[in-house]
Amino acid sequence: MPLTVRSATLADIPVIVEYNRRLAEETESKALDIAILTQGVTAAMADPDTKGPYYVVEENGRVLGQMQITFEFSDWRNGWFWWIQGVYVQAEARGRGIFRVLYEHVCDLARRDGQVIGLRLYVENENLPAQRTYERLGMARSSYQMYEKFPL
Repeated sequence: MPLTVRSATLADIPVIVEYNRRLAEETESKALDIAILTQGVTAAMADPDTKGPYYVVEENGRVLGQMQITFEFSDWRNGWFWWIQGVYVQAEARGRGIFRVLYEHVCDLARRDGQVIGLRLYVENENLPAQRTYERLGMARSSYQMYEKFPL
C-alpha cells in the first residue's frame, strides 16, 4: 500500500506521545514523564505556528512515523531555518523509506514557503545509523557544536 504523509491531528496525540516516549528511550535511554510529554505534545498541536507542526506517515490508516518542525529565524541570512525534531519510525517499519518520505515532504513545504533558507537537525553522537541516513539524503555535518543549560 502507498505511504501517505499528512499533518498530524488531535487524534494523533496518543501515538505521537508514544513515539516520543520510544524515541527518548531508544536514543538516549531516558524515561520521559508521560503526563508532561502529553501536555507538551498537546501544547504544540494547539499552537503549530509557534511551537511547530507534526507530520506523520501512515499506511492503511496506521501511523508508521512522525516528525516535528520547529523554527529559527536567522538575522544573518534574513530567513528561516526549519529544525527537524522528534523523528521516529516504528522499528518494524524501518528501512522502508519512511523518514525519506517525511523528509521530502518537509523539503517541498520549505521550498514553497519562500522564506525558508535551510533545514537543520541535531542527532546523538552515537546514533550512526541516523547520521548515515541524513547524509544519504544530502544533509551535511555542521561546523557547530550544541551546548545547553538544562534545567534552568
